[in-house]
Amino acid sequence: MGFNSFNFILLFLPILLIVWFLLNRSKKYVLADIFLTGMSLYYYYTFGVSFLVILLGSIIVNYALSMVIEKIPQSGKLVKVIGVIFNLSLLFYFKYLGFFMDNVSAIAGTDHFTKEILMPIGISFFTFGQISFIVDRANGEAGNYTFLEYILYTAYFPKLIQGPIAFHKEMIDQFKDKELRRFDSDRFSKGLMSFIIGLGKKAILADTLSKAVNYGFTNTYFLDTITVIFVMLAYTFQIYLDFSGYCDMAGGVSLMLGYELPVNFNSPYKAATSKELWQRWHMTLSRFFIKYVYIPLGGSRKGKVRTIINVLIVFVLSGLWHGAGWTYICWGLMQGLLVVWDDLGIVGVKNNSEDVRSKKPRYLLRKEPLIMIPRALSNALTFMMFVISLVFFRSQDMAYALGMFKRATYWTYPGFLHRTASQLEIGENYVLRQIFLRGNLPGGENAAYMITFIVLLLVSGFIMTRKNTSEIIKTTKMTTRTALGYAIIFIWSFISLSNVSTFIYFQY
Repeated sequence: MGFNSFNFILLFLPILLIVWFLLNRSKKYVLADIFLTGMSLYYYYTFGVSFLVILLGSIIVNYALSMVIEKIPQSGKLVKVIGVIFNLSLLFYFKYLGFFMDNVSAIAGTDHFTKEILMPIGISFFTFGQISFIVDRANGEAGNYTFLEYILYTAYFPKLIQGPIAFHKEMIDQFKDKELRRFDSDRFSKGLMSFIIGLGKKAILADTLSKAVNYGFTNTYFLDTITVIFVMLAYTFQIYLDFSGYCDMAGGVSLMLGYELPVNFNSPYKAATSKELWQRWHMTLSRFFIKYVYIPLGGSRKGKVRTIINVLIVFVLSGLWHGAGWTYICWGLMQGLLVVWDDLGIVGVKNNSEDVRSKKPRYLLRKEPLIMIPRALSNALTFMMFVISLVFFRSQDMAYALGMFKRATYWTYPGFLHRTASQLEIGENYVLRQIFLRGNLPGGENAAYMITFIVLLLVSGFIMTRKNTSEIIKTTKMTTRTALGYAIIFIWSFISLSNVSTFIYFQY
């Protein structure tokens, strides 16, 4: 039962909001928390009862470890090690064991077959959240929460499946604030706007682009150069619209309940450097790795070479976090190398905004860059490199990724583009298709599909240059005209749910 489903929109969400505000209005705060926790657990249960058992087991073990620290304060370091090992072991078993055994078998030259293990949805997200809690608890940075507070924090359904990775304090402090439980029309309307924007991104744009993307990456070996470029661009837009769309919906639902989730995206495709892009993309994952991996490794405090190594370690781990496969490792390594390149300071960006610069010295090897380039050019180059890196991210395996690069670099044009575009047979282009067919216009239906593909890419690209959702809901005033616009987006998205698909990051 994803956010983009009829059951969620028509049943789950209305029941949740009505009962939640009724209980809080009656000042039955504990009962309200129990209800919200129960609804969160039920939401996760809809994906599989075995997943719920694993989640609850993980919660119980981590909370028990925190109680050991409470009873025996001197055990903090030992419990931290045990807690991190437990959580990483859980993640390793369900997510990486098959990949590890397959590679061991390949090295050993055996035909060992690894039984496929069904990975619980969102395990990477709730596991990282609990690692942050147990580490902070051992370091004295987390309070002694009640079990109800902890289970609500961990299982809170808006962030449970696909993030953002919220730290314990920023959520539990809000849960304790009784003023946030009061119905606030302004906050509720902002939450509703955020939800509708996210639903539109997912149902209207991301799911439509996915038709061409899936076809293109499935038929990699038949693609021509132009088709590769179109498919790569389509996936770059799709993954952002899909993931940020989910975060908009999650943030919107949470805001309707009265709570703010941390912002996970800040217009990443406006970034002028790869380093800046990672200050704007999946921001909660970046801050997790900075706090719990990069800084403990020494950060930038142990020399230039060590800093570069630490950066590369973080990005390789980030790649592995996204998936068990060499394609993800290559993607992470490429992103790490691009960030290191930025830190080398060879090329600088004119008129770069101060808010995206590190508080540490910007250039590791040079005080000033050798050359300066316009921000617009740097932005285009950064975007292009991210597009290229996503070939690794999306491809089935390294062979498919290399095949995609081969077809992008060796010019061919066998005309496969119209087959890819023909996957976009959607209700929205029915009139256009009929015009080309009945008017005997050049290209017929193929031309209509091509126009649809191009328009989708242009619209998606245009959206990337506008205000992001956080900026929109902060500045938009709810007028009749605005309400009508959001109603149209909602109805359009709701109708499109007949082609409902899962979110990309559900698998991580």
